[in-house]
Amino acid sequence: MATIYLIRHGQASFGKDNYDQLSPRGWEQGQVLGRWLAGKVTPDAVFGGNMERHRETVEAIASGFGQTLPDMQAVEGLNEFDHMQVVERLRPEWADRAVMARDMAAFPKPARLFQQVFEEAMARWISGEYDSEYAESWGAFRARVIAALDDLISYADGGDVLVSTSGGPIAVIAQHLLELSDEKTLAVNNVIANTSVSRILYSGPRRSLAVFNNYSHLEAEDPALVTFR
Repeated sequence: MATIYLIRHGQASFGKDNYDQLSPRGWEQGQVLGRWLAGKVTPDAVFGGNMERHRETVEAIASGFGQTLPDMQAVEGLNEFDHMQVVERLRPEWADRAVMARDMAAFPKPARLFQQVFEEAMARWISGEYDSEYAESWGAFRARVIAALDDLISYADGGDVLVSTSGGPIAVIAQHLLELSDEKTLAVNNVIANTSVSRILYSGPRRSLAVFNNYSHLEAEDPALVTFR
C-alpha cells in the first residue's frame, strides 16, 4: 500500500500582522522534520494548500531533507478554514484587531483566552444553526477537504505523497476515515501539533489512518519545539 504523509504546517506567527507565515520556531520545526524524513521517505509528489505557511513548511522541510523534493503542487481544497471569520461571528468586536489585542492583553494568559473563545466559536460554526453567516459552512469545508483528498490520491496513482496542510483539514480527514462525530473532530483538531505527521495508507478505494499526530521528531530534538498553533 502507498502512503500519504499529512503534515501540519510549522508554527505560524500568532499575534503578528501576518499570521500566515512561519515563526522562527516554525522554520526550525520544519527543518527538524526534514532531517527526520531523510532516508525514511522518498516522495513521488508533494502537495499543499496555497497558503504561505504551507509553502514555507515545505521549504523548511526541504532544507533539512538534504535532497531535492518534487515541487509542491498547490491544492486550494487543502487550505485551512477562515479561523478569524469563525471567531468574529462569535465576537464581532474582534474584527477590530486593536480591540482583540486590548482584550487579550487584559487577560493573565492571552493565549488561553484566545483558545477558549476559539473553541466556543468552533462549536457555534459546526452547529449548523448559523450557516448563512459564514462564507464557508462547516459542511462545505468538510466536503471540499475530502474532495481534495480524493483528487490527490487519484493524481498520485499509487505513489507516496507528502502533504503540507493545516490542523482543520487533517482533523476532517481523520473524521472521514474514523467516522468521528463533529464534536470529537473538534477535540482532535485541538491536539494536532505543528509539523506532526499523520499517515494514510491507501490502495485503490481502500484508505486507512495508520498513524495520527506523530511529533516524536520534535521531542527527540528538543521538547520545547512542540507547539500547537
